[in-house]
Amino acid sequence: MTGVLTTDHPAWIDTEAAGRVRAVRTASGLWVLSWDRAGLHMACVHGMEDDKPKVVTTDPARLPGTVPAALKAGLDGLGPTRRLANPWLWDAITTAILRQVVRAGQARKLYRAWCKAYGTAIDTPHGELYLAPTAEDVLALEEQQFTDVGAKFHRSVLQAAAAHHERHLWHWQPMAAGDLVAALTSVPRIGPWTAAAAAADYTGDFSIYPHDDLAVRTWAAQIAPGHAWPNKKDKAFGPMWNAMAGDDSTALHTLTLSTLSWGSHAP
Repeated sequence: MTGVLTTDHPAWIDTEAAGRVRAVRTASGLWVLSWDRAGLHMACVHGMEDDKPKVVTTDPARLPGTVPAALKAGLDGLGPTRRLANPWLWDAITTAILRQVVRAGQARKLYRAWCKAYGTAIDTPHGELYLAPTAEDVLALEEQQFTDVGAKFHRSVLQAAAAHHERHLWHWQPMAAGDLVAALTSVPRIGPWTAAAAAADYTGDFSIYPHDDLAVRTWAAQIAPGHAWPNKKDKAFGPMWNAMAGDDSTALHTLTLSTLSWGSHAP
């Protein structure tokens, strides 16, 4: 596989005519992105183009020799990948929260139902796309509205996160990935996993992603089935994963994001 777009974020949807499409909010406008055989296309559909969405390119060919040969060969076969760094911190936080205690497929459906019910609709050539409700909107929702879309479990953490976001946004936005993880864990019911997933999505830095996440473990085992991976209950996976990258945070980012990209393998 070459020319791969990483579409782990649930906002990406498939279309017949335009490949995969997604709407995003930046600091100055609303954008529609599409990915087809010609590559990635971006168009500002509302507001100003001052803050263009940023794309992180990752090349597994640059991984160090400490990565097991079978794993590196599988990732080399993937080739360079591209992933959108989520330009809207609140969406990154929302997405990570809605992934709590549910499987990936269920979280994707929940996120899309949440956005369609209470978010912003954008009319595009690819059909109607939806952005997540703002933090202010979330604080105004009634308890039953969370239940109606299947987010009853997530109500208290979403509203706590929304309140913290409104107070701390300007402090959080410029933070480095590791500092942002620490800041987000100050929100009740946001633990290290949720904070790290949100920060990685927003900053594009996957060196701080929760590396013993089930998705990372699953795809790594499928890429290199002959490697002696720890079992699911063994906490040795995280240290093993970090050791493969050595002390190089760029290598850790590349190893993690390339593995997640291999799992989503979006052409």
